[in-house]
Amino acid sequence: MNAKFYRSLLALSCSLALLLAGCQGTAATTTAPPTTQAAPAQTTAAPKTDGGGDRTVIRVGATPVPHARILEAAKPLLADKGYELEIIEFTDYIQPNAALVSKDLDANFFQHQPYLDDYNQKNGSDLVGIVKIHFEPLTVYAGNTKALDKLSSGAKVGVPNDTTNEARALQLLQANDLLKLREGSGLEATKLDITENPLGLEVIELAAEQITQMLPDLDIAVINGNYALTAGLSADLGLVSEDAKSEAAETYGNVLAIRKGDDSRPEIAALIEVLTSDAIRDFINETFPGAVVPVF
Repeated sequence: MNAKFYRSLLALSCSLALLLAGCQGTAATTTAPPTTQAAPAQTTAAPKTDGGGDRTVIRVGATPVPHARILEAAKPLLADKGYELEIIEFTDYIQPNAALVSKDLDANFFQHQPYLDDYNQKNGSDLVGIVKIHFEPLTVYAGNTKALDKLSSGAKVGVPNDTTNEARALQLLQANDLLKLREGSGLEATKLDITENPLGLEVIELAAEQITQMLPDLDIAVINGNYALTAGLSADLGLVSEDAKSEAAETYGNVLAIRKGDDSRPEIAALIEVLTSDAIRDFINETFPGAVVPVF
């Protein structure tokens, strides 16, 4: 009787072990939530197929607006070519490049070339901006002061704190006669390069993604187009913007970034073809008139 009891207990233990193994296998294949600030750990650089094995999956990291929305419009076009596009959303400017370097992504779409160059230099990476898709004019938005000519002495001005976008913001302020920068400071200018500041403006360096939240505490702020769109800032709060036909549009066009050498992958070629199609150009113009400008 005891032997029979132990045999039953052993059979029950084996059944439980198999059940637990099955649960762990299911958990390992669960899809991560769409918005994340950390790179998913399970993805590799090799092309993947979907559950049916019919389509190659392309994983692209992007900030939500307009990049992820543009990619959403590209999904059915890529499906027609036999590819499944998986969009991984990020809410900062650091993780998308880190995830691409670590091969958790096949590409990312959120940045302009000067920012990418700066990232490569500081991190020893060799990511490549393979094609320019669109330009998002930087805009000065009204906070507590509703017009540039109403700014008072010591007014608080928010600018992005990352290297290229801070310089770009300061150049926009300089173009509107609010300050003057040291000659030659170029794309590395910071508030320390301000040589003339007639109003004694207090330039406050902030993470680009935080500026919209801080706008009520500022007189004016220079805000990246994607974060302004995400925050739903009213167009009438925009005081001045970079000219969509200016040199800035060429310099700061947002690129699709890949790892060096990945341009030969057929799924990357398909992604480029779709993102530079007439259908995507029309989508951008109709969905983000004036705020996002196609440059292909």
